[in-house]
This record gives sequence, C-alpha cells and structure tokens, in this order.
Amino acid sequence: MSSNFVKGLEGLVVAQTALSRVEGQMGRLTYRGYAIHDLARQATFEEIAYLFWQGELPTRAQLDDLKMQLAHARMVPPNVMQLARQLPKEADPSDALRTLVSALGAGKPLQKPDLSEAMMLTAQVPVLLAAFHRARTGAEFIPPRGDLDHTANYLYMLSGEMPTPAQSKALNVYLILLADHGLNASTFAARVIASTLTDLYACITGALGALKGPLHGGAPSRVIEMIEKIGTKENADAWMREAFARKERLMGFGHRMYKAEDPRAEILRELARETADPALFDLAFNVEATALRLLHESKPAERIYTNVEFYSAVILHSVGLPKDMFTPTFAVSRMVGYTAHILEQLADNRIMRPDAEYIGPAPRVVKKIEDR
Repeated sequence: MSSNFVKGLEGLVVAQTALSRVEGQMGRLTYRGYAIHDLARQATFEEIAYLFWQGELPTRAQLDDLKMQLAHARMVPPNVMQLARQLPKEADPSDALRTLVSALGAGKPLQKPDLSEAMMLTAQVPVLLAAFHRARTGAEFIPPRGDLDHTANYLYMLSGEMPTPAQSKALNVYLILLADHGLNASTFAARVIASTLTDLYACITGALGALKGPLHGGAPSRVIEMIEKIGTKENADAWMREAFARKERLMGFGHRMYKAEDPRAEILRELARETADPALFDLAFNVEATALRLLHESKPAERIYTNVEFYSAVILHSVGLPKDMFTPTFAVSRMVGYTAHILEQLADNRIMRPDAEYIGPAPRVVKKIEDR
C-alpha cells in the first residue's frame, strides 16, 4: 500500500478557501474571519449569505437590496411547481428537493454559474420544499411573501401561519450555524462537479445526493427518533447500553473534525434551552449527558463530544418541522455555502482528478473461453 494513500482523504488539503475555517482541535468555527458565536448572536441569515457571496458583512442599504433580490427570485417556474405537486406523496423530501433542483436546470443552456443564479437557487429551495410538503399533505400551496425574510417566509409557506418571533429566531440561528463547514462531503461533491465546468443545478443536485446520507445531513432525524425511543431520562442508560450491545451508532455524537466541543452544538444547546418545550429539552439534555458518559467509559482514549446534529434535531422539532424535513432544511441553509464554494472553485479552477492506488491482481493473460 502506498504511503500516499489516506482513507477518506482525512487530513489531505485538496483546495484553498476563504469562506470558512474549522479548527477542530480548539473547537472553533469562523466564517470569513468572523467567530460563529458572534455571527449567531448578532446577524441574520441574509447577512450571512451576503458575507459568503461578497466577502464582507453588508451595510443596511446592501442588506435591504439583497432581501429585495431574494424576495423577487422566489418565483419558481410553473412546470417545476407542477412537478412538485405530481411527485409521489410518500417520497422522501430530500429526494423531492434533489429532483426539483435538477428540474430547475432542465432545458437551460449550459452556462457558468454566477452570483445571480446562486441567489435565485437559494431563494427558490425553500419554496420548492414548501410546495412539495403542502402537496403531499393535501394542502394548497401558499405563495411566498415578499415582506417576510428568508426564515419567516419558509416557516409561513410550510404551515400557512405566521411563525412566532421565537420560532423565527431559532430557525434563523440554525440556518446561520449550518451555512458552511469547510470541505465536508456534500460541499466537496459540489466543488468536484463544478470543476468540470458544468452548470449550477448539476453541482447542487450532486451535493444534495451526498447530504442525504445518515453520516452527513441525514443524522438529525435519527437523533429525534432516538430521543423518542428512549422516552424518559430514567431509561437513557439502559437503552444506550443495549444499543451498544447491538453495536448501533449513537446519532448526534462524535465528529471527524472536532476533538473539542463543536461550537455549533454549544450554541444550539443554549438556544434549545430557551425555546424548546421544557420537557423535551430536559429529556434531550439528560440523553446527551448519559451518552457522553457511556461513550467516555467505552472509549476512554477518544475525545468524543456532542455534534451539531443532536440539538439541531431539538430545534427543528421545536419550530414545527416533521422529522423527514430536517435534512432538506439543512439544505436550505447550506445552499449559501454550496454556491459560494462553487463560485470560489470556478474563480481559479482546475478539474479535480485524484489518483487511486491499484490493489487488484497482477497482469494476467486472457485465455480462450474453452480453456478457462
């Protein structure tokens, strides 16, 4: 085996980025130099979008202009809206979103992704999700409202009711925290696809396919399922020990990058304490404590902490989203990061073409079929 081989590409630097920095040993995350704690406390999702696309936080006038552009970009083509209504009601919303994003690109001439397309797709993804969700539940589509921001509009289109300030705040912070996270699997997929000089819709369709996996964006729904199965804090220890005996993975713990607490998990924990149903938070908090204790007992040499998915599940449940909408809502946030990475890749592009170490048979001679 070659000394250059690294399974999972762990630790290999394959791109340069000015977008986000993950310092896993210290538990730090920054967006273009700004600490995630400060951004989560003081910014809106639209400000984060501007920061990623333009490199700086916006002025008031720039933010107002971006909000207006995003509101105008929410109108989805009629044929794609029709498709959203025709998809099987039992389809996973992540699959529906992937299909609808691909459909947005159908029939369009191949062109280099640009900022206007990035903004349009970011604006339309929540509309597509809401359209599919309403259709599968037999409810009428609710058109987007230009007077609502990105977060409130999404919740409004899903439920038909104006979200409370607490719901809007909780989802706004969630969207900020999940907007980007270095070269994770789905973002890497987007950059690999972009490096071929294909269109934006192909890049995002590939990224969404990667995001769905339970080792990536598919984890939060499994977290809430785990918490629901445990049921009570008194049952947490026994349930988890049985899960360990079955060699099941505890969802919401451990991260490839972080060897300290994930800063996003810390922020979401406190947000859940403020906004979630007290009984749910108390159960989740005790499940977390029990899981960490048992993980440290079973793997004392490893530094395992709560990751972003654990309290993401609590927050998304608290704002009224069904479990199968957790992963596509992750995509609502990450669309900003995906598009920023695609634009960054194309600014100084070279097609991604890593090597693979061959470990198959030595050279062989093809025998006639009668002699095999």
